[in-house]
Amino acid sequence: MKIIVNTPAALAEILLSARKEYGLTQAQAASALGIGQPRLSALETTGTASISLAQMLTLLSLYGLELCVQSRDTSGVLEAREDRLEW
Repeated sequence: MKIIVNTPAALAEILLSARKEYGLTQAQAASALGIGQPRLSALETTGTASISLAQMLTLLSLYGLELCVQSRDTSGVLEAREDRLEW
C-alpha cells in the first residue's frame, strides 16, 4: 500500500490506524518512543505534536511502516516556469 501524506492530520490518521492494527495502546507505543502518552495522543488526533525524525522512524518501524521520499510529478510546474523565463 502506498499513501501520499500532504498534511500532519493525514499522517495522524495513518499513525492511529496503524497502531490499532498492531494492537498497541498509546501508552505502549509512547513508551517504545520514550515519550508520554498525551504527546502521542496529540500526534494521533490533531497532528500538532512534534517528535524527532528518529522517533518518527522508530514509530513507523514499530507499526510495520516505512518512509519513502520521492520527487513529485512536476511536469506542469516546469512548463509554467518556462513560460516566465526571459532570456
